[in-house]
Amino acid sequence: MRTKSLKKNKINVITLGCSKNVYDSEVLMGQLKANGKEVVHEEEGNVVVINTCGFINNAKEESVNTILEYMQKKEDGEVDKVFVTGCLSERYKPELQKDIPNVDQYFGTTELPGLLKALGADYKHELIGERLTTTPKNYAYLKIAEGCDRPCSFCAIPLMRGKHKSTPIENLVIEAEKLAANGVKELILIAQDLTYYGLDIYKKRNLAELLENLVKVEGIEWIRLHYAFPTGFPMDVLDLMKREPKICNYLDIPLQHISDDLLKSMRRGTTKEKTTKLIHQFRAIVPEMTIRTTLIVGYPGETEAHFQELKQWVKDMRFERLGCFTYSHEENTHAYNLEDDVPQDVKQDRANQIMEIQSQISWELNQEKIGDTFKVVIDRKEGTYFVGRTEFDSPDVDNEVLIDATETYLKTGEYYNIKITEAEDFDLYGELVK
Repeated sequence: MRTKSLKKNKINVITLGCSKNVYDSEVLMGQLKANGKEVVHEEEGNVVVINTCGFINNAKEESVNTILEYMQKKEDGEVDKVFVTGCLSERYKPELQKDIPNVDQYFGTTELPGLLKALGADYKHELIGERLTTTPKNYAYLKIAEGCDRPCSFCAIPLMRGKHKSTPIENLVIEAEKLAANGVKELILIAQDLTYYGLDIYKKRNLAELLENLVKVEGIEWIRLHYAFPTGFPMDVLDLMKREPKICNYLDIPLQHISDDLLKSMRRGTTKEKTTKLIHQFRAIVPEMTIRTTLIVGYPGETEAHFQELKQWVKDMRFERLGCFTYSHEENTHAYNLEDDVPQDVKQDRANQIMEIQSQISWELNQEKIGDTFKVVIDRKEGTYFVGRTEFDSPDVDNEVLIDATETYLKTGEYYNIKITEAEDFDLYGELVK
């Protein structure tokens, strides 16, 4: 048996999954730092906390593999303790405890005080907005609500995150002010569903009022909206987007499918006609808006005819940004009762076809940008290029603007006027306007 070392613990937090997990890890790290603990993000540490994802098969696999990797390191004496938190352990704690018993402790998504106690720290209620951000210094995620009340048949998130719970406006403003004081200039608002914000605490959809408060925060230049739901969209948000320069002309609105048969089975509460009308309304009210959506192919019962309908709709709508996932059959969801009847190779082929169409649309839309000048924020330097984004692009998922670093020096986190000189399907090339 190894003797316990007397060295001071260094806690390494590892984040898997979505931006909401990134946010949760940052809150955990902020709490640990306030308790005087030494904490790092995805570096070397003798105590490891793995914040897992349990959303779809690939994510679950990555989470399990990461746990096993660190159990081996514990076995080899490279780390002393391993704790697991997040969505996977919320959803599968009994199975994980049985299959990987050597983990020191498992915690669910709402058990932060217990996790802190296990790490020798106290949960400090007064730490509103105190986080150790892990994103580049110029942007940060702002989680405005937790959980989801939507009944989508394919989605396990309510099982892992619980019911929708909005964070009060005053708390979010305090958090935004602290982020701005630390140099953050872009807030990316996240929730399972932004459009539901406020219904629980203000008894109305209150996203517009929240935005009106956030735009007053000094130092914030861009506010970006992620993950809206197409039913019950608060249209007053669009009027605000149109008149308020700080709110990016950008909306991430996952639509999942367009066939009425599948939308009904998915329990999306909308139809092809309503969805199409909504997108046309967006573009009529805010003509310069970039719309990002995500689609699911291979959902139970998706026929070739359903898929062809989806393909044609993608061609017709010409979304500026689009991602496509293959359906993942998740236990305890409503759709799990259906037969997962589309073979995996067919699912993958359909996803590839959708992305091929989108690649062409993106290339055509990008060609139209050549010669235009955009306000661009610089996120990083990579090789011989500075890499930035326009207000129409989110980090990691959207187009990037590349500027030759051998000709121009630009500061990370600063905004510049960049003229687009060349364009590919997902990359733009530009030069500084002096």
